[in-house]
Amino acid sequence: MVINRNKKGTRLELKTVDTDSDDKLDDSLAEKLIRRAESSLAVQTVIQHGIVFCHSLFAVMLKHIQWGASIVLAVDNSDIEAIVRLPEGVDPAVWQCEHLRQLCLQLNQLVALLIPECLPSNEDCREMKAGEWQYLCAAHVSPQPCSAIDYIIHTLDGATALLNSSKFFPSRATIPMASHKHFSSIARRLYRIFAHSWFHHREIFDDFENETCLYKRFLFLSTIEFQLIPEKLITIPQVFDMGV
Repeated sequence: MVINRNKKGTRLELKTVDTDSDDKLDDSLAEKLIRRAESSLAVQTVIQHGIVFCHSLFAVMLKHIQWGASIVLAVDNSDIEAIVRLPEGVDPAVWQCEHLRQLCLQLNQLVALLIPECLPSNEDCREMKAGEWQYLCAAHVSPQPCSAIDYIIHTLDGATALLNSSKFFPSRATIPMASHKHFSSIARRLYRIFAHSWFHHREIFDDFENETCLYKRFLFLSTIEFQLIPEKLITIPQVFDMGV
């Protein structure tokens, strides 16, 4: 277990905690760390570490809503509901925005795996397809066909740029009402990356999903916790137990 990102002057005993997997972090210590933490990136921090947190400590963090503690625990990340459910007292728009930012970060890892295999010379990758569906790339002046890998990269770059735009998302603490509309558009386009991978690069998709649970997390966020994607646009068969 590693605890880091402490403020200047933090006592040594709060700086690093090393323990065997059978030991537990004392709740009072965890709460103390959480209360001390103040950061404009607090929600992002909680989401990132919630992915690998033990569920008991993650519950403590959500309970106190004192964001910003940076705590890393090597534990299971498959409790999708614990990671994605909107905590009480947190702005839903901020929660959606930070989850989409984190999804973009992790999707880059999937793209890196796809690049050697998703070649424009492949029949299924000459254009952006997902089974029988075909998509036009919106990164151009007018939507047009792209190879699958170009579409994926354009989409991920565009989503990342939009979510980090100071015009549409000037603050990490509040989201302008006019910017809420972008969440659904971003989610629909990111979904197509998963869909192409599932239909045409299944081994890569399965290996990546088994390690990260990223698609399950995305699906829970976009269809259960928030209605960002209409059911009719979900093309991947429901092969996962969402655990809800």
